[in-house]
Amino acid sequence: MVYAGLDPVTGRRSYLRETIKGADDAAWRKAENKLVELRARVLKQRAATSSVNLSYAIDEWLRTADIEQSTRDGYMGYIDRVIKPILGETSVSKIGARELESLYAQLRRCRKRCDGKPFIEKHKGDGEHDCVASKCEPHECKPMAASTVRQIHSIISGVLNAAVRWGWIESNPAKIAQRPKQKPPEPDPPSPADAARLVEAAFEMSEDWGTLVWLVMTTGMRRAEVAGLRWSRVDLDAEVIEVRRTYVQSKGKGKEKDTKTHQMRRLALDSETVALLRAHKKYCREELAKVGVELTGDMFVFMSARKTDASVPYSPDAISRRYKKMAARLKPPIDTHIHALRHFSATELLTAGVDLRTVAGRLGHGGGGATTLRVYAAWVAASDRKAAEILGSRMPKRRPT
Repeated sequence: MVYAGLDPVTGRRSYLRETIKGADDAAWRKAENKLVELRARVLKQRAATSSVNLSYAIDEWLRTADIEQSTRDGYMGYIDRVIKPILGETSVSKIGARELESLYAQLRRCRKRCDGKPFIEKHKGDGEHDCVASKCEPHECKPMAASTVRQIHSIISGVLNAAVRWGWIESNPAKIAQRPKQKPPEPDPPSPADAARLVEAAFEMSEDWGTLVWLVMTTGMRRAEVAGLRWSRVDLDAEVIEVRRTYVQSKGKGKEKDTKTHQMRRLALDSETVALLRAHKKYCREELAKVGVELTGDMFVFMSARKTDASVPYSPDAISRRYKKMAARLKPPIDTHIHALRHFSATELLTAGVDLRTVAGRLGHGGGGATTLRVYAAWVAASDRKAAEILGSRMPKRRPT
């Protein structure tokens, strides 16, 4: 046992301990070597290793970290359901790569982390009863998605990074722990024929809904971006839209925030889209005039159906729900996620030969097109093949010798 100083959080005396079994000379020599090793660890430490548990570290990290509220709400779900119940009482100094990898493996096998033996997961109703008569079903292992485990890993890594900065631990074991591999993106955009069916169905429902679907399809805007679009950012004369803000919801409450990449972008509009937006603006002005309200630039382009003053936009969740119902009604059915329209915009541009940087700019991807290339690699390759054919057709013809 070697004294390692005062715990930086609790203020208590901290010790490094190691047990060597045996009473012969070999055991004594091993104990002496271990003592030297422990003393070296104490001298190497910038500060005494803390004995605080992971729950305390998580709370401190959440209190000090600059995290968007919507992101924070998502984190709390993983923290309360998985991380704290499993590792919350474990000291941060005792969490290693092996413990993390073991946790990830268990979650990938069964999200309940069962022991593999059959059991009744829960009873139907209150009190004691006959499981056979009540037809209680035995537990079935359901693996946690790799993307979810990766999210849990990201939270733990962020907490342990903070613990390193605060001098509670020497290094972050999550940096070397292996996490589940990220599944390669497999976008499934609608075909041009399906896109035409979607637009037709949307305009049959209402002109304003059809305009919204059309705008998402032609610009590739995210649902939160189209929800947060205001008329002051739509220049119909210059045929340009400025995407500066988004509208998000958290626990039923909506608010505006920066774009996903915290960057403003300008999107050029085609003449057909401009004509639709002019008609939509006229419609909004007429609807507001019915209740004695004048349309201003601060109002949202797509206002909530429940409001008559355009002070509340069409919420992103409502957009997704309405699109899902519309797509599901089509025969044959089409992908019911509105994000598929963003894929359509990207793939059509790439297939037409538009350069990668321009497509990335319209989509709002960061990294100079790295994200676009990763997601739409197949379409980039097809565009590259088309470019090669075009260049080859322009070269002077050579007869074989």
